[in-house]
Amino acid sequence: MLSTGLPQGAVPRLERPGPLRERVYETLLELITTRALRPGQHLVESELAGHLGVSRQPVREALQRLSTDGWVDLRPAQGAFVHEPTEEEADQLLTVRTLLEAEAARLAAANAGSAGIAELERLCAQGERAVAQDEVEDAVATNAAFHAKVMELAGNAVLAELAAQVGRRVRWYYTPVARQRGKQSWSEHRELIAAIAARDEGRATELMRAHTEHTRRTYHERERS
Repeated sequence: MLSTGLPQGAVPRLERPGPLRERVYETLLELITTRALRPGQHLVESELAGHLGVSRQPVREALQRLSTDGWVDLRPAQGAFVHEPTEEEADQLLTVRTLLEAEAARLAAANAGSAGIAELERLCAQGERAVAQDEVEDAVATNAAFHAKVMELAGNAVLAELAAQVGRRVRWYYTPVARQRGKQSWSEHRELIAAIAARDEGRATELMRAHTEHTRRTYHERERS
């Protein structure tokens, strides 16, 4: 077991060949965004390298890049730690998310066809099942897929690119409140699908704005562990 707190088997060993540096980065980033590596957790190069089945060099390079991207804090004489987001950082990110996704919902209502709406229905049903079975990781992943689909249906490449830049951080912030949001979040998704299917741009915009604001407030009001 890692002294960093990861259970045995949580870190996949990476197979060669391939762009190793990039794959180490992506693996560590996934562990951070899913909170398998928790905010404030100490990241020990040698331990991570051992569990990934690589040398320390690509791990060191990945940690440097994660630091540049704001996911990891490098502290002199202490080492690397998963970044602990401030309430202000979360508020700024989730506020920007609301702006982007409200516009995406409006455009989706204007542009979505029957196949796209059917896919939203499928994702919503999958998310509801995950909540009913208390499968938090699946609920979080499905929530991200649902919002990505709305963004795709909007049909605006620039908007989608901007949303992609904040998408992983949104998932990071959503994970600790996924259980609290639970059924209510998917009920809101159902209402949104109905508005998109009815091509009601105004209602879709307002529903998405309210939905993302609920998540933002829940994050700030979350119970501290």
